[in-house]
Amino acid sequence: MVDIAERQPNAVTMAKRRGLSEAWFAWLLILPALAFIGVIVAWPLLETIRLSFTNADLGGESWVGLANYQKLLSTPKFYEIVGRTFFWMVLSVSFKMIMGLIGATLLNAAVPGRALFRMLIMPPWIIPIAIGCIGWLWLYNGQFGFLAGMSQRIGILNGPFEFLAYRNSAFYSAIVTDVWVGTPMVSLFFLAAMQGVSRDLYEAAWVDGASRWYRFRRITIPQIMPVIVSMALLSAIWTFNSFEIIWILTQGGPRGGTTTMIIDTYKTAIGNFKFGDGAARAVAIVVILGLFSLLYMGLLNRVNKHYGVK
Repeated sequence: MVDIAERQPNAVTMAKRRGLSEAWFAWLLILPALAFIGVIVAWPLLETIRLSFTNADLGGESWVGLANYQKLLSTPKFYEIVGRTFFWMVLSVSFKMIMGLIGATLLNAAVPGRALFRMLIMPPWIIPIAIGCIGWLWLYNGQFGFLAGMSQRIGILNGPFEFLAYRNSAFYSAIVTDVWVGTPMVSLFFLAAMQGVSRDLYEAAWVDGASRWYRFRRITIPQIMPVIVSMALLSAIWTFNSFEIIWILTQGGPRGGTTTMIIDTYKTAIGNFKFGDGAARAVAIVVILGLFSLLYMGLLNRVNKHYGVK
């Protein structure tokens, strides 16, 4: 007896019966996705590029050509902000990678209550960023915050200290918060990669007398290296464009100590209503991230070839 499912014509067969080729049918299938990308991504990007060649503000707009870019590139403060943004990104991503690798290794260990520990690592990632940052605002408070109070109790500080009131302390405090938010996701990605490593490799190394550190260094790291590089790229892009954490904690202050490119763009376009200047800064961010991604993808391809990943 012929199976009923075999008699049912599939979508491609029905399309052929209606005179549609497979190519046209494929385009019809992806048309909703293309429309979504066009409306959500392409149109806003093109509109931003157009605005960057105007002096748009609340009073209207007129064409100014490359004037916004010339003014931007001739401003020393812009290069200071770019340097601070890359320093913020490199420092934060480095700590996320290190903490995420340590966390994934611990979560992958065969210990009692492992499922509970894996669940407890999730809250910093799944709770709204605004709620988490408000909690950190309380922690950083110099008068009644936990960090200042504990530092005074153990003798590190002689009196109240406002962590967010000084340029350096505010910058590093924002990095701590960003690492706290981003580490759980990195840990889960690394944990998934570690669980995909063949146990035979560890057993063979264990039989040969290899220590845990040797197995971690010679088996675990090489096997998950493509995931590490990919995760570093994604985390770098997200951290470069991080807005909520800095804005809630410091709004780019004090005295511009935590102003990154995305904060500077927001202040210019939304705070000062200089939409043309803000659009030029947004395009600069796209260009910088595009170049950075191309360089990083080249590195990723080299890593994948080195470890035999297709």
